Amino acid sequence: MAIILRLDRVMADRKISLNELSEKVGISNVNLSNLKTGKVKAIRFSTLEAICEVLDCQPGDILEYVRSKKID
Repeated sequence: MAIILRLDRVMADRKISLNELSEKVGISNVNLSNLKTGKVKAIRFSTLEAICEVLDCQPGDILEYVRSKKID
């Protein structure tokens, strides 16, 4: 996967639990856990915006693009 989720790192830096973030963002623990572990294929901008608002961060703090190696 070329997009890596760093939500767990940002949450640890902010000392916020999965349950607390889930309540403040308004999404289920299961969905947030899947997002945290990278088991999702998409994220709504509204969800990303809410997470960034609660964690006081930028989307780039949570999402990282890693270029795939080209195979010749």
